[in-house]
Amino acid sequence: MITLGLDSCLDACSAAVLDGEAVRARMSHPMARGHQEAIAPLTQAVMAEAGLTFPDLDRVGVTIGPGSFTGLRVGLAFAKGLGAALAIPVVGVGTLAALAEPLVEDLVFAVIDARRGQVYLQAFAQGRSLMAADALPIEIAAARVAELSGGRQAVLVGSGGALLADLMPGVRLVPAPACDPAAVARLASATSNPPSPRPLYLRAPDARLPGGAPGPDMA
Repeated sequence: MITLGLDSCLDACSAAVLDGEAVRARMSHPMARGHQEAIAPLTQAVMAEAGLTFPDLDRVGVTIGPGSFTGLRVGLAFAKGLGAALAIPVVGVGTLAALAEPLVEDLVFAVIDARRGQVYLQAFAQGRSLMAADALPIEIAAARVAELSGGRQAVLVGSGGALLADLMPGVRLVPAPACDPAAVARLASATSNPPSPRPLYLRAPDARLPGGAPGPDMA
């Protein structure tokens, strides 16, 4: 199976092509904004590097959140359009699951800085989710990590890890400002009978008052 993995939910626009278990091409451009303009040319470039054309694809995987409201909508719309044009399945992949996927530790906590004193948190044991993705105050998230760790060293991956580390000395941090698109492709390839992907919103968007400064664009 040849799978295209896409991520535009966090601080990068990324794409990768997976052929079976082999990564044929992978590209990632760090950016906080501008995903809408970047995703199409980036995808074309990664397909060219892989030596493939779009009709060679069997499946598209795309991150669906949590993350930037704008970024996740951009990626999801692009992936759905591509899937419709090629008549192939489009698989939604949780951002937290994609962050945790490359790690081989038995217990991994994926954490994204959600701002406003919150993080998005999800725990995984050998790739299996131990809890649903949730938006939690930092102190409550730290307590949840301590509870699930059961005395073991906590492994935190993602932009919110450092926020919890301040409350939990001894944790191991794995920096990851964005998802590995190859991880997105692997998770999408492993999904059987995928439903139509939908955005994963864990909280409402920040209010934007007329004439006021916009708030954080996080879902």
